[in-house]
Amino acid sequence: MAKAAVTYHFAVLIDADNTSPQIAAGLFAAVAKLGEASVRRIYGPFSGTRLKSWAETLAAYAIVPHQAFANTQGKNASDIALVIDAMDLLHTGRFDGFCLVSSDSDFTRLAARIREQGLAVYGFGTATTPESARQACKQFFDTGTLLPPTAKAAKAKGKRAVKLPLLEPDDPFTVPLQIPAPEPLPAAALPPLPRSVIQPIGAAAGLLEQAVALATGANRWASFNGVVTAIGELAPDFNPKSYGCSKLSLLFTNSDRFTIRRDKKKQIHVRLLPLQDGPPEADDEDLYRCWSQHPGYDDADEIPF
Repeated sequence: MAKAAVTYHFAVLIDADNTSPQIAAGLFAAVAKLGEASVRRIYGPFSGTRLKSWAETLAAYAIVPHQAFANTQGKNASDIALVIDAMDLLHTGRFDGFCLVSSDSDFTRLAARIREQGLAVYGFGTATTPESARQACKQFFDTGTLLPPTAKAAKAKGKRAVKLPLLEPDDPFTVPLQIPAPEPLPAAALPPLPRSVIQPIGAAAGLLEQAVALATGANRWASFNGVVTAIGELAPDFNPKSYGCSKLSLLFTNSDRFTIRRDKKKQIHVRLLPLQDGPPEADDEDLYRCWSQHPGYDDADEIPF
């Protein structure tokens, strides 16, 4: 008899002060891969006009807004309200983990405290989120990757240039500023304009080898799920998209350091290839067969990171 699928329950707590409503679709899609967003709450001064952009999003994704009044200027009431609710929810014992959506380093200790209780913490924030906050989470997601395509394009385009008022040449109190036009670079020297900086796959080799080593069993193969878990512990903010791969499995299939196989249950396993010019020892038939096929082994299912 097949075992029933286990559903993990998460509390998603959003700091509205530094989170854009444009990430909502990507956020809850990412959370859905982890489990069920049983609690969805957002904290901020919603009585003002600054957070009106959240209005439609709250209803569309069943997010419960929690009003935080700033009784004293300069004090962040939203952060305090979020922390209090997080601790209350933690002690109910109803959740398997928390998703903290904020780029604020003030939540570093909260994430650490939740993990001390044995629960998983997944962080969601911008690329400028401090390293301390990233490392406090089991895994950290860059919200820039959660934006819809139109928002990404607008962000890449940058802010619109601000036009300065022209100086009147007849005004005796103003002198036109003469700025020479910059000389254009030679065509060959013009740098490419990628949407994001892509690192070579080899730059991730050290981390991947370490993760595979940690997940390797007695048969000298590492289960793919074990590798994913190891990477999450070693580098919570690791993202295969930084290396030009949409999924983690592609990093392994595109690397010349690993070989991949599938067992009878269609589970994927990874193994580090030996550093040698010739084939492996003849008595290691399993590895020899994979070596002889590498790197043409491309029929493995792509597994989402």
